[in-house]
Amino acid sequence: MTTAVAAPFRFFSLQVVRTRRLGPSLLRVTFGGADLHAFASDGRDQSLSLFLPHPGQPEPVVPLELGDSWWQGWRELPDDVRAVMRSYTLRALRRDDRGTPMEIDIDFVLHGVEAHGTAPHAGQAGAPAGPASRWAAGARAGDRVLVLGPALRDNRAIRFRPPEDTDLLLLWGDETAVPAVSAILESLPAGVPARVWLEVQHAGDIQDLATAADAEITWLVRDEAAPGTLDAVRATRLPDAARPYAWIAGEAGHVRELRRHLVRERGIDRTRVTFVGYWRRGLSEEQLREAG
Repeated sequence: MTTAVAAPFRFFSLQVVRTRRLGPSLLRVTFGGADLHAFASDGRDQSLSLFLPHPGQPEPVVPLELGDSWWQGWRELPDDVRAVMRSYTLRALRRDDRGTPMEIDIDFVLHGVEAHGTAPHAGQAGAPAGPASRWAAGARAGDRVLVLGPALRDNRAIRFRPPEDTDLLLLWGDETAVPAVSAILESLPAGVPARVWLEVQHAGDIQDLATAADAEITWLVRDEAAPGTLDAVRATRLPDAARPYAWIAGEAGHVRELRRHLVRERGIDRTRVTFVGYWRRGLSEEQLREAG
């Protein structure tokens, strides 16, 4: 069952098609389903809300029969019944030969758990596993989820919007923002100058990113005691640019520090800096939503 919520968004009932390990901390889950025929997005940093079942539930519990009042009904359900909701970025959308959406990919960061219940990587042992990490680690073909996503290609859940006169792109993200940065890079036309910093836990999480842009990509690996995010960005000599645009996303504290650096120290117009706190250290997504 699908329900229009607030255009341009709606619910999509989907199933796991397959999973693929990308690195020690990263897992890609591919979803499909008949509902995808109505899925529409221009990609880039497209945000989605993913609803997951609790262990033992065959599907996530969301009161779609309430129509536009689903949110209040969902909030009123018992904690151990209502679906777990988490925000993710669309990594990829694939279409069939007729142009109909066929599959979507969502990349998960695994905290404190390995795929299919194996022991966590040494670098993950101290990080508690959240419900989304646990679900993704055990995901199997046929598992059912709900996605609240776009029914219009251009929608407000896409935040990467560089002004037309941009002459330099600056991108930073931690592992939670790697899918968005990857999609952004794939969308850039040839020759666009870009400087990119990506911070991950393990060297095995580094990926080959495709882009036609003139992109200089720096990976910062925490396991290898790489320079801190702010130090690495501060130490970078940027090409001369009159109208740069910056997009930064990831842990909220790092995002604030970087925005302050770009605006105060680099002199970038604050209206040309898009910043998104995907998560905050020490807080669950529920706590972050209540605090924000």
